[in-house]
Amino acid sequence: MRAVKIIFWILWRVWFYVVMGVIIVILFPLLIISILSEKFYPMFFTLARIWAKGVLFGSGFYYTIEREQEIVPGNSYMFVANHTSMTDIMLMLVTVKNPFVFVGKKELAKIPLFGFFYKRTCILVDRSSSKSRMEVFARAQKRLHQGLSICIFPEGGVPDESILLDEFKDGAFRLAIEHQIPIVPLTFPDNKKRMSYTFLSGSPGKMRAKMHRFVSTEGKTLEDKKIVSDEVRAIILEQLEHYNK
Repeated sequence: MRAVKIIFWILWRVWFYVVMGVIIVILFPLLIISILSEKFYPMFFTLARIWAKGVLFGSGFYYTIEREQEIVPGNSYMFVANHTSMTDIMLMLVTVKNPFVFVGKKELAKIPLFGFFYKRTCILVDRSSSKSRMEVFARAQKRLHQGLSICIFPEGGVPDESILLDEFKDGAFRLAIEHQIPIVPLTFPDNKKRMSYTFLSGSPGKMRAKMHRFVSTEGKTLEDKKIVSDEVRAIILEQLEHYNK
């Protein structure tokens, strides 16, 4: 039985990356046009959402979305969520309709096809470099000034699978406070079970996303960033603990 599961996991994981690549190839001409100028980013974002839906459904996932508060088209936000899986990227894209830019680890740029567009549209960070982290703030500020939103997974990486929710880094909260934009906490309770970074694990099935009420940064200063960070983390952690009962 274990041998059958291993064969399934290998074939299914390979299929996941095949689906990722095939949809990119299908959309390739439009994707190329969409990255020619930063002004075309909303077009790229629309294509990315189509890609995300295709990858999820094509890999056997279906999702439900619960929203406690609706985002306003044209407004800028800081989207934050727990991070356990490659599918967090796809689920974030299908959950949020306002164009946003990911701040993500540079290692994903090595993935064939996906990495080509990832490094040209996302804000990449080398967490081992303080210079890189400073450049992230400058690029994120530029994008916010353009009227876009930002998405950061504030755990700063994927924690060990035994950790339900790691401690948060302060970058997302610093940016949100500096630009006085609302923080939107999101909880993805199923992605670790469905497709974690452990290769021989997971299964197709349901993925839930919950968009919580926004956390205001209006009137807050950088001295408040730890308080805001703790508030957001508590919201996500409480929801994860509820789902894991």
